[in-house]
Amino acid sequence: MSVKNKVVVITGASSGIGAATAKLLASNGAKVVLGARREERLQKISQEINDAGGESTYKATDVTKPEDLKALVELAKSKFGAIDVIFNNAGIMLTSPVSELKVADWNRMVDVNLKGVLNGVAAVMPDFTAQKHGQIVTTSSVAGLKGSIGSGVYGATKFAVRDLMEVIRMESAQEKTNIRTATLYPAAINTELLKHITDDNSKQRMDKFYQAVGITPDAIARVVNFAIDQPEDVNVNEFTIYPTKQS
Repeated sequence: MSVKNKVVVITGASSGIGAATAKLLASNGAKVVLGARREERLQKISQEINDAGGESTYKATDVTKPEDLKALVELAKSKFGAIDVIFNNAGIMLTSPVSELKVADWNRMVDVNLKGVLNGVAAVMPDFTAQKHGQIVTTSSVAGLKGSIGSGVYGATKFAVRDLMEVIRMESAQEKTNIRTATLYPAAINTELLKHITDDNSKQRMDKFYQAVGITPDAIARVVNFAIDQPEDVNVNEFTIYPTKQS
């Protein structure tokens, strides 16, 4: 498989989609490099992967800091000799009506969901351009495809990611650098996202909805594996993933 021996950097790897993806890719022969803020969680996940016969390493990483992303990529190269894929997965979902004016939440989402992705792109672009291959996988959201009440600013960051990934794909084709992109639009996936919502009404509504229809992060992990597993001349670049129960 094309996944085998690929060196994959994953942000937001300490739980949820990131952790599930790291374990699946490693089980299929990828060499995974885990980044997130919670170092003890990364250590545990990396140890589980290595104990199961996989290859992994980790580094505490704050995606809002460009230097942290650069250090994570350098770790991948020093440990495994290359960088083939970055999975920009770190994100926060602080939903609330715009009229609530939770400006601090807005700024946090812009910093993590958009600037964090840009920092990841900047960290890998020199290597990908020089070696004329690489893949950038990024988690957007169904909120990046259509507007949703309570998700105005969150959705705005995810719409921006959608555009960014498509432009990178087009520019790479024009520049003949062979950089593939894949953008994920998950719907109700049961992760830790809901825990950090600061608006009580929004949190109660989202908790109830996710309890009714949510599915596990493994669903997204399988899609990431599929995207990476394609031949280098094939770019499968957009995936919308709904629970079957979600209307």
